[in-house]
Amino acid sequence: MEIIFFGTSAGLPTKERHTQSIALKLEPYATDIWLFDVGEATQHQILHHSIKLGKVSHIFITHMHGDHVYGLPGVLTSRSFQGGEGKPLTIIGPKGIKAYIEASLTFTHVHLNYPLHIIEIDQQLDLTIDQFEVQARMLNHGVPCFGYRIQAPSTPGTLDVAKLKAIGMEPGPQYQQVKKYDTFEFEGVTYDAHQFKAPDKLGPIVAVFGDTKPCDNECILAQNADVIVHEATYIEGDKQLANDYHHSHIDDVLELITRNNVKHALLTHLSNRYTKEDVKAIDQQLKASHTASFQFVHDFDAYQF
Repeated sequence: MEIIFFGTSAGLPTKERHTQSIALKLEPYATDIWLFDVGEATQHQILHHSIKLGKVSHIFITHMHGDHVYGLPGVLTSRSFQGGEGKPLTIIGPKGIKAYIEASLTFTHVHLNYPLHIIEIDQQLDLTIDQFEVQARMLNHGVPCFGYRIQAPSTPGTLDVAKLKAIGMEPGPQYQQVKKYDTFEFEGVTYDAHQFKAPDKLGPIVAVFGDTKPCDNECILAQNADVIVHEATYIEGDKQLANDYHHSHIDDVLELITRNNVKHALLTHLSNRYTKEDVKAIDQQLKASHTASFQFVHDFDAYQF
């Protein structure tokens, strides 16, 4: 799987960063692409990448602040002309997302050429999408705001070829039956397939957070994640000030990583007051004093896991 960042700025765009937009490529589990938040100029950023809007099957919105949704009408419209014709699209987000989309399309006289399904979240959401388990939980940002946890499908365990040969089964098409089912029959005997293969391998877990100050639901979403995407609006300075504005301070994020056994964190939503040089210097200082695995990301950065 791969995460690509099309916008990494907080609130306002800068000359170096666009506002929030993240793509999640589901390969090797599926060929679909999911977007998380669609800030202004997302469709323009995507033009500089190999990703195609026609492959986007789901869009997840964390909250309704402009830096997370101003690019949505343009993406929906352009998808009609960039490979999306006839391909269903599902949008998931807080209450208000449906009215925002309908008003935008109505007043700009847009008629989409594909089915559009909108799911509004109240307090939380649990659903399965093509074997991906998705959880949405309310965060603490002063407005309805959600974080998303995605668990990829499990993959079958590897076969114990030596054991299969011991009962007389040589490599061939029957091995797929052993791999796929709980039991299999060979030469008139029914066997428990689990005795001939390793346990299923759990799929990776990724959590994508909207803007938030520390809250209990963050821990639910981040627990044992392979990678999280988290805001880093305040990467230094007064922690209380960050929390007063319903944002996380970098110390909050590092504590979340450590406490919840997160393997790696991708930190985005950087305040426009930080230059590239500022971010680099602060990154070096933090890594000299913390053991948590993290990186600050820039537009077009990608992370595979």
